[in-house]
Amino acid sequence: MPPHSLEKGLEAPKNRVLVLASPTTVNSAAIERLKSCCDVQEIDTIDKAIELIKTEHFTAIFSEAADFLPLERALISQQANLILNTIGEGVCIVDGDGRSNWMNKKMQAWPARVHEKIRRTCQEAFDIFSKQVSPQTAGVPPSSRSKRYALNIEDQQFMELIASPVINPRGQVVQVVAVVWDATGTRRLQQKIDAIDKAGRELVRLEGEALSKLNVGQRLRLLEEKIISFTRDLMHFDHFAIRLLDRKSNKLELVISAGLPSEALSVDLFAENESNGISGYVAATGRSYICPDVDRDPRYVIGLESAKSTLTVPLRLHDKVIGIFNIESKQRAAFNEDDRQFAEIFGRYVAIALNILDLMVVERVSTSHKVADDVCGEVAGPLNDIASDANALMDDYIGQDDLRLRLQAIMDNVNTIRKSLRQAAEGPHTILGAGDVKGAEDPIIGNTRILVADDEPNIRNTISDILRKYGATITVAASGSEAITLIEQDHFDLVVSDIKMPDKTGYDVFAAAHKHNSATPVILMTAFGYDPNHSIVRASHEGLAAVLFKPFKVEQLLAEVRKALQAAVTK
Repeated sequence: MPPHSLEKGLEAPKNRVLVLASPTTVNSAAIERLKSCCDVQEIDTIDKAIELIKTEHFTAIFSEAADFLPLERALISQQANLILNTIGEGVCIVDGDGRSNWMNKKMQAWPARVHEKIRRTCQEAFDIFSKQVSPQTAGVPPSSRSKRYALNIEDQQFMELIASPVINPRGQVVQVVAVVWDATGTRRLQQKIDAIDKAGRELVRLEGEALSKLNVGQRLRLLEEKIISFTRDLMHFDHFAIRLLDRKSNKLELVISAGLPSEALSVDLFAENESNGISGYVAATGRSYICPDVDRDPRYVIGLESAKSTLTVPLRLHDKVIGIFNIESKQRAAFNEDDRQFAEIFGRYVAIALNILDLMVVERVSTSHKVADDVCGEVAGPLNDIASDANALMDDYIGQDDLRLRLQAIMDNVNTIRKSLRQAAEGPHTILGAGDVKGAEDPIIGNTRILVADDEPNIRNTISDILRKYGATITVAASGSEAITLIEQDHFDLVVSDIKMPDKTGYDVFAAAHKHNSATPVILMTAFGYDPNHSIVRASHEGLAAVLFKPFKVEQLLAEVRKALQAAVTK
């Protein structure tokens, strides 16, 4: 014994020894020597010794030689029972008639309906083993004959069972030993993962024919509806927000939300470790974050009223963080590791779906330009030929005014086609048909004050000129910040704003207009549906009047302006 164990009067605990001996055979001298160094307990009958062994621990047992074998068996039985009752699985022994001959404490704790299912399964396994086992195959290890079963208990509980045969020396199956464990949690976890995977695949399944009829705003609204539906119905999250990361500004732009107050959604958050809430931390680090108690977490900023706990996961695309998915609950410690895993899986699908829509926008821009260039190249020659032939015929038919008028109409059509092709090739930097606007007093547009915001001078000035010709008083802004300042200082009957500007987004302009006067209609414009911050989706739910996809026609502009102004009057 180490010396330090006796320091300061401390004594090492004595070994406990059990002595089984009848009074006539007691060796007093030996027992006295044991007592000098051990804690000795004397028992005079083997039954008492066996009962004591079951409940207490002894370092050593001394007995007469004749009592050794039954004591050894008792010890082995006690250890076996200890092991079988300690392990986390249920264990039982069932005979050929389906009777349960023995079960451990874990098995006993399960209800009768579980016992009945296990008993029937073991009886089925007994019949199978009996047909497979013969005296010639009796030597095969039982483990190699084991059969595995999955048990469904009234669709409420799922068990896994492994049955093994007990074979006597004559090669006969006499019993079945079953090891059973509750797999309900694992099964339900797998079912939920499968359901999330199925929902995710549905989320990114974009049917060409259906989507070809929708513009980008409508596609985004469709995606938003799917995300909200799956998040609520499948994952049971009612209060959540999805923010996408703007790489240039490092700002987390709100894209989709449900159940969260407007004051929480208006908070500016950036992808930074500190001072930008949990969402900023997750976006900066790429790590999911479970907040069990918002009152004790210094990273938490304003969110759901009376929120108690939150879960935030990154939206990943090819291991690149493109945003965050934030869920809130009115209960403390509402989220666990399973919720985190589900949200991360679902978040990947959300990221993929949003990326697909962005790719479709890029493709639309590229394709439109390519088609316009290709068409211009293909028809330039034939148009020139038509114009040359018509011009030559004009000289041949001098004096035949009727025929010359027809030839002139052909040449005018050629010039109109050329002009349209040039405008299409210019893409979103023009408004189709702007040069042909004559203008007139308009009962709806006339005498209204309209703000036009666009960082492209050509678009800004063209729209202004068109609306002035119909009697509107126009104020222009070359940036989002300038537009917001003008909105805060003055009253406008309508705001027409581009979505993508260097400083502020179209949504920022929309939000400022509605904050200043909720009745002010706003029309947003975007080039081929380009909407990196998803202003269309965000504003649509808050009363956006319309969206114009550049290049648009003058008729479209006028129709949407009239519709927005009329709707504002009837509010």
